[in-house]
Amino acid sequence: MTEIEAGRPAGSIAPDPDDNGAAAPFFNGNAFLPPRQLAHASILRPPPRPGREGETAPFVMDDGLMRSLHFNPRFVQSEMSIDEPYALKLAYTRQMMAFLLFLPRPRHIVIVGLGGGSLTKFCHRELPRTRVTTVEIDQGVIDCAAFFGIPAEDERMRIVHADAVDYFAAAGEQADLILLDGCDEFGITPAFDSLRFYQNLHDRLRPGGLLVANLIGADVVVERHCGYIMDSFDRRVIVQDVASEGNHLAFAFNEPWRTPHWPALEREARKLALRHGLDFPAFARKLRRGHEQQLRWRGR
Repeated sequence: MTEIEAGRPAGSIAPDPDDNGAAAPFFNGNAFLPPRQLAHASILRPPPRPGREGETAPFVMDDGLMRSLHFNPRFVQSEMSIDEPYALKLAYTRQMMAFLLFLPRPRHIVIVGLGGGSLTKFCHRELPRTRVTTVEIDQGVIDCAAFFGIPAEDERMRIVHADAVDYFAAAGEQADLILLDGCDEFGITPAFDSLRFYQNLHDRLRPGGLLVANLIGADVVVERHCGYIMDSFDRRVIVQDVASEGNHLAFAFNEPWRTPHWPALEREARKLALRHGLDFPAFARKLRRGHEQQLRWRGR
């Protein structure tokens, strides 16, 4: 989810009527769509779970071009292009893959937040020697996985129905990488709002491991979460903005920490771009700028 969707008080998801009194369009997560476009979309739902028939559950809308996961008609949780089901459509998801500059061969990735499975699918397909575990709190979201072509579980792919707070608080296998992308329609999941949560993430990483966190919402909330991450990772953190979407990404490094050798990373970025079809040279430049800016701030 992008910050375009986040930080909106109740009742402000859609804009005011225009000067001619036209009905306000629905907010679709990336832009405003006229209601007629949503009305023409097909609604897809998984079979109701026994004993939960009356429960409000997420659903999928399909207009023939895009398939989107919704919790209500005005809020899109995730989107997939039907013609390009493995594409990372949102800039922040593409930039999260910059972890490969630092961890080119992760053995185990834990992703927090399934949504429409874009990160899960991309990592599973592009990193064939990596195990991918995705933690999702909402069983309804998991039930919609088939609509988005999320691979069946096997020895490399696992979906865990759990609250991420409880999952990381419990003893468990360590990971090389954690991709944190848990949010609601207003920004970062409120349950993550504690220093202890980020300390638990740190403790579940192997030496040399990496956390990449998508931080969205009101500035004061983003700043507080950045502070938690800085404290938990002893300030071994690079924060960068995703200018087109308003998101902030925090790359937090477990010890041992080595100052990045940027020329070598830029050479590796060119190889990764050919291998995975993403603009890794641009990712490397943005990370270098973010790192150098933080060094200047600390030197004041």
